[in-house]
Amino acid sequence: MSTRRKFIQSSAIALSIPVSVPIAGFAKNSDGNNNYKKEFLKMGMAGYTFVNYSIEQTIEIMNRVAINNLSVKEFHLPLNSTQEKIDEVLSKFKNGGINVYTVGVIYMRSQADVDRAFDYAKRVGVDMIVGVPTYDLLSYTESKVKEYNIRIAIHNHGPEDKLYPGPKDVYERIHKMDKRVGLCLDIGHAFRAGANLEKVVIDYAPRIFDLHIKDVTAAKADAKAIEVGRGAIDFNALIAVLRKVGYNGSCSIEYEKDMKDVLPGIAESAGYLRGVMS
Repeated sequence: MSTRRKFIQSSAIALSIPVSVPIAGFAKNSDGNNNYKKEFLKMGMAGYTFVNYSIEQTIEIMNRVAINNLSVKEFHLPLNSTQEKIDEVLSKFKNGGINVYTVGVIYMRSQADVDRAFDYAKRVGVDMIVGVPTYDLLSYTESKVKEYNIRIAIHNHGPEDKLYPGPKDVYERIHKMDKRVGLCLDIGHAFRAGANLEKVVIDYAPRIFDLHIKDVTAAKADAKAIEVGRGAIDFNALIAVLRKVGYNGSCSIEYEKDMKDVLPGIAESAGYLRGVMS
């Protein structure tokens, strides 16, 4: 509790500082990455968080919370973008200090959707797609993974999802496929679907390429999204097991509460995660 109080107090100070002023303790190293000595996970943001924000606003918010890795969504960079448009958008993010590390979530309901997704990822210049191909497209998607040498991280979407409610529903269909076919583990949706998160990480570790981090109010289907650390997920246990398996992918916050006023919740969530990691 004292850790949370200290974070909330420091957040109130940090959020009052103008964007152009570096926040104390958020120093950057020579590579432009946030330099937290005890932070072993690569912090990022899932693009859906910013569905109500422009590119410029997204960059501003991410800089405020010192997170510089983004999974970009199509509302910021449409799938049918010309190369000129892709270069323009990527330049905006780069100039704002933001690294676009993957694209998605991209839904794939036909071979044409799969073709478009892999061509898009290649032109954006990323080595991974966070996507949701239908069951009948898994083999075709695997063939594109081999052709393009671009990984696919299949996203689980909770009890309401007819395709991939939990990580087991992904893993059972892909574990014999090319090792570049894996999971984007959404821990909030997985938890709502009844998954034991620590066991999932241990059992599926080689296939977990990306993490979407959120907290939820309970381990049940109708649980609500909430700031990380305020809900039912045991982040101390989760971080410990990620450390144990040597997870080296991204840990991207997907903030889905108060989506027209995300900055306070992202700041609290990021601070809580950093506190747990340290």
